[in-house]
Amino acid sequence: MTLRSDTPEAALPPSPGPRRPFLDRLFDVGGRGSTLGREIRGGVTTFVAMSYVILLNPLVLGATTDVTGARLTTEQVTTATALAAAVMTVLMGLVGNAPLAVAAGLGVNGVVAFQMAPTMTWPQAFGLVVVEGVCIVLMAVSGVRERVINAIPAPLKTAITVGIGLYIALVGLVSAGFVTRTPDAARSTVPVRMGADGHLQGWPVLVFCVGLLLMVVLVARRTPGAVLISIVAATLLAVGLNLALDIPDWGLVEPRVPDHLVGAPDFSLLGRVDLLGGFASAGAIAATVFLFTLVLSGFFDAMGTITSVAAEARMTDADGRVPGMGRILVVDGAGAVVGGLTGSSPNTVFLESAAGVGEGARTGLASVVTGLLFGLTLLFTPLAAVVPAQAAAPALVVVGGMMVAQCRSIPWQDPDYTIPVFLTAAVIPFTYSITNGVGAGLVSFVLVKTFRGRWREAGWTLTAIALLFAAYFAVEPIETLLKGC
Repeated sequence: MTLRSDTPEAALPPSPGPRRPFLDRLFDVGGRGSTLGREIRGGVTTFVAMSYVILLNPLVLGATTDVTGARLTTEQVTTATALAAAVMTVLMGLVGNAPLAVAAGLGVNGVVAFQMAPTMTWPQAFGLVVVEGVCIVLMAVSGVRERVINAIPAPLKTAITVGIGLYIALVGLVSAGFVTRTPDAARSTVPVRMGADGHLQGWPVLVFCVGLLLMVVLVARRTPGAVLISIVAATLLAVGLNLALDIPDWGLVEPRVPDHLVGAPDFSLLGRVDLLGGFASAGAIAATVFLFTLVLSGFFDAMGTITSVAAEARMTDADGRVPGMGRILVVDGAGAVVGGLTGSSPNTVFLESAAGVGEGARTGLASVVTGLLFGLTLLFTPLAAVVPAQAAAPALVVVGGMMVAQCRSIPWQDPDYTIPVFLTAAVIPFTYSITNGVGAGLVSFVLVKTFRGRWREAGWTLTAIALLFAAYFAVEPIETLLKGC
């Protein structure tokens, strides 16, 4: 006997497909063309590529004293750096759902250490960092920051990506010792050179070259995990060579098996801030200039990094805009606040996020992985000192090359863009500053539009930003003039 249903077949509900894993649904991993494995590999790769910040930030902030002669200890700053990076990177993953890691900004930490601290106490300096973060968050929440980013023409955004690609490649070459400064560069016509004396020499540079060539081959063969495999292989080679030959020239990180795995964190800097005391100690004019520098650098450095890494991750729409940019910008601004509260200097999106993107990361799951690894370093800080720069630097060079490839979409034949695009892409690596490159490009673009009789095409937003950058470039004479008044 056959059972018969009176319900038409077309009326039956469709059978549900296989249920996606929770993490896949939470971060829309499949929807962005990625996999859980790629996200995890990307997160690990980003951490490995930027773990040096845990060692370098304490060196910068600990290299000077504040106005009272107080000096920060390595244990204090190491804990603050890892804590802030862990919290903000996980937050970026959960809120922004973007493969962007956040940590203490290198370069801007020099402003805190060498310009601000000598004129005020450390709590006052970190208080100004908190104020900077609040300013950036307010601009992000109000939509001002996103409107500024959307006002920048697509060719200039691409130029920022190209410039950052050249920048991180140069950072990788310099950190590996492949490129070095020429002694007495002020009197030399050649400011940099290959190797220590114009030639490649030493085992550390060999490790870099082996890692770079391996990575190039694996990437060209589209090998899954190419970047991470190359970094691990180069690290193992470095550790082996160092054990056998006791090589002294590794630089900041010596690749050796640590004496102990666990180190106790020092949270003594947490919450030690004086929000407005810096204005009294350094003077209103000087403190305002410091705050202006921090805000401008934090605003545009992050903007350039976010747009370029997002473009490399194929997260942008047809107009070059990043979906969810508002949330990403709020988290980035909050990074400066947390950086001040923890005593680690302003935190911002890191260029090395591109290394994870090159490994296949497309969602915030990769950031959560990176953040959790930073959290582990609070207890396992000695392990962060295993990977030398020579092993991680090839990732910056290879990913930088991938980013530069986007220059194919720039309308080089259009005179409105030719020079502004070139200045943007060139000034970023040549001055080691994303902010300088963005400023040079915008100022020249507005000038070209104005003197070609097309100033309306630049718009009021870009014109105002160009004037702001003009003041930024002339901040020293302006400060001198104000003091004279």
